[in-house]
Amino acid sequence: MMKLPAVAGVLTLSLALGGTGAVAGGHDRVTTPTLTGWASLPAGTFVPGSEPSGAKITGNTNGYAVPFADQPIQGFSGIVKNRDGSFDVLSDNGYGNQANSGDFLLRIQRLTPAFATNTVDVVGGINLTDPSGKVPWALTRPDRVLTGADFDVESIVRAADGTYWIGDEFGPYLLNFDRAGRLLAAPIALDGVIAPETAARTGVPATTNSSKGFEGLAASPDGRYLYGLLEGTVNGDVAGRLRLNEFDLRTQKYTGKRFIYQLESPANAIGDAIAIDDNRFLVIERDGGQGATAVVKRIYLADKRDRNHDGVLDKTLVVDLMNIANPRHLGGFGDQFTFPFQTIEDVVVLDDNKIAVLNDNNFPFSTGRSATAADNNEWITIELPKSYRVLASR
Repeated sequence: MMKLPAVAGVLTLSLALGGTGAVAGGHDRVTTPTLTGWASLPAGTFVPGSEPSGAKITGNTNGYAVPFADQPIQGFSGIVKNRDGSFDVLSDNGYGNQANSGDFLLRIQRLTPAFATNTVDVVGGINLTDPSGKVPWALTRPDRVLTGADFDVESIVRAADGTYWIGDEFGPYLLNFDRAGRLLAAPIALDGVIAPETAARTGVPATTNSSKGFEGLAASPDGRYLYGLLEGTVNGDVAGRLRLNEFDLRTQKYTGKRFIYQLESPANAIGDAIAIDDNRFLVIERDGGQGATAVVKRIYLADKRDRNHDGVLDKTLVVDLMNIANPRHLGGFGDQFTFPFQTIEDVVVLDDNKIAVLNDNNFPFSTGRSATAADNNEWITIELPKSYRVLASR
């Protein structure tokens, strides 16, 4: 079991970003990361009148019969804040792999948390499609509605022109969609990085493992650059070192600038990455445990200026998601709130010192809250001290 860090350091966060109507709480400034809102979307929530899904699922489905009559609203792997208090949330690619996800429709859900009632309202959404034939290889469906067998979408940002940029793991690719979810251009590959799914289609040898592509996608504050953070190490790189690649939206090309994020353990993975200024990112880092085996579920501040000149992003712990103060016992939990999910893949800034974090529930498989029940999608808000001591590595 990995030991938690033991030496204190100081972190000052000053996130000069706008607020939102979805900010929960409103009490005096805290001295430690504190839970200010908790809401939950039940695991068995589906898009009404959609299409059957999950016909190729095998294994323990935690009481849910397959195939499902409709498309599940599940697996949140990226989030964008809207001005009206709603959020556009990217559903994951399906049921864990390419072979069993051909009937899962890729979709951006529009959700609004209601912290007063601990619920999440589903207020809309769009399917991702390729009506103009921008993908140059065969898709799963002749109507060119995109599925979890076509792409493994894991991260999302909205550009200044209102279009969505989405990071995929099967390429890995960058995908640009309009506001209606229509693909605008051919998938953009990353030189030197080939996922097994692309290797199987092209015959080019893979250079990374499956599902280790763009788990994090951040936009620079000026809107010019995207930063795609891989979830896994590229073959030949030092174990536990992840590439962060800069992409220029003006030229639609990678700039060649690359930074390195160092995992605390090569066995860990990242869950999301968002920019808070020109140099710094909030990054979710996690182990593969859930429930009683969950240990490392953290959010770090990663700085690309590399002030100690060790060749990797400088890291400072912002929140240990397994140790959040909960003085108001929100959600029916005790003084210490934990977020013990296998995959935690969404972080978004709400205001100067509040963030929201969501889990990917891998419906119907993950069982972080109960060993016998499929996880819900939980949505939490955390108030951060603007200046406070955090645990840091020796």
